[in-house]
Amino acid sequence: MTKAYKTLETRFRRMNVLSDIGSMLHWDMAAIMPDGGANARSEQLATLDVMENELINAADLGDLIEDAGNEGLDEWQQANLGEMKRAWVHGTAVPAELVEKMSLAETRCEVAWRSARADNDFKGLLPKLQEVLDLSIEAGHAKAAALGTSVYDALLDQYDPMMRSERIDSLFSDLEDFLPSYTAEVIERQKSEDAPVAPTGPFPVEIQNSVGLDLMKAVGFDFDHGRLDISHHPFCGGIPDDVRITTRYDENDFTSAIMGVLHETGHAMYERGLPSDWRGQLVGKARGMTMHESQSLLVEMQACRSEEFLTYAGPMFEKAFGGNAKAWDAANLHRLYTRVEPGLIRVDADEVTYPAHVILRYRLERALIEGDMKLADLPGAWNEMMQKLLGITPPDDRNGCLQDIHWPSGAWGYFPTYTLGAMAAAQIFAAAKEACPEIPGALAQGNFGPLMGWLGQNIHSQASSRSTDDILHAATGKVLGIDAFKSHIINRYGQ
Repeated sequence: MTKAYKTLETRFRRMNVLSDIGSMLHWDMAAIMPDGGANARSEQLATLDVMENELINAADLGDLIEDAGNEGLDEWQQANLGEMKRAWVHGTAVPAELVEKMSLAETRCEVAWRSARADNDFKGLLPKLQEVLDLSIEAGHAKAAALGTSVYDALLDQYDPMMRSERIDSLFSDLEDFLPSYTAEVIERQKSEDAPVAPTGPFPVEIQNSVGLDLMKAVGFDFDHGRLDISHHPFCGGIPDDVRITTRYDENDFTSAIMGVLHETGHAMYERGLPSDWRGQLVGKARGMTMHESQSLLVEMQACRSEEFLTYAGPMFEKAFGGNAKAWDAANLHRLYTRVEPGLIRVDADEVTYPAHVILRYRLERALIEGDMKLADLPGAWNEMMQKLLGITPPDDRNGCLQDIHWPSGAWGYFPTYTLGAMAAAQIFAAAKEACPEIPGALAQGNFGPLMGWLGQNIHSQASSRSTDDILHAATGKVLGIDAFKSHIINRYGQ
């Protein structure tokens, strides 16, 4: 190994350790930390962020990156060096004092969001959320200058490397040409059908938790390297060797928690499947949030809402919850899980109406970042766009603009990756089934081995060695597009 590159690997491994510590502190803050620890936790996280910023701003780092480019690296080392350079451009664009301000503001706003959402108090959260937005815009301007992009694209690049809003606009425009009329057709058709039999509760939390754990085991989750907990908003955090996922429970509706667990388990399987030989290096990390969301949505939507998987899950649900046996029949569960109905909450939305939730957030956050809308006007703009896109209006902000944790925690530019991930999930699952025709039959037995084996080889193990489009093209024969998602929706919901 050559001198400059070896030095860089050591430096970035240290930065990765700091980032890993921050991930574990974030999990603790979301899952078990009392609200009274918010100020101390914000200082801890800010200190870690500043330390990481100082390392990436070392005076000789740019020269080391340049020198390493002349040292005859192999393919993965070259890819790692490319990721180092990208991180260096992002990291050196933002001064340490701004990094500290952002970290403090985001942590405090995230904690304040918990009570603001519960109390339906957007006005109470507004000052803290405004501070987070202002600081994010300031950082976005700095990064835009370094990257040569718009401010919004600079923020988007943090979550989806090399993705740009111009391409998102094109993909989302194609979706909007198809989904509204198709959604109306499906809803009308389902009205003429007998309604599925809904399982009746209550569904005790401890039983939901037990079922969730059993399903995680079926998917392949390794409990020696992870755990399941409760939080205000479901998420997957931690690190590849210690993956922490969370869900939230409703005793009147087991579906939300169970599908939330499966969604986050998809994230976790991706993290666990990343190449162990590249732990601590940027090339060994997940290839952005579009790919990450593809893995969670592939498990939740593509695999676990299939009639094959529900053949396996139905008896498990019936044994756990009891009640009307007809409700747990696989065909009935499939109709229940493919019921299309506009709803207020993004994480509970069916896959046909889900893109509208994401398009709404994408347009609103761009308007806020680009200065075309004031944050104080967000509730009204949210409600107006919900009515336009989904034909419903939230009765309050708790079920409207306060429902997501992303903006309070500083994740501006994240939302498009959900629907981009849904497109990628459909594309990947179709390719996996074509390559391994035994996958559907295995899912009917609760066996995720063939699916996870294919994903491990073609997606997980690739980490950040190539771009999202290059990984997708190698695995599916195409770059990211709408065709597979459209075909999946038509095949599942009818024409």
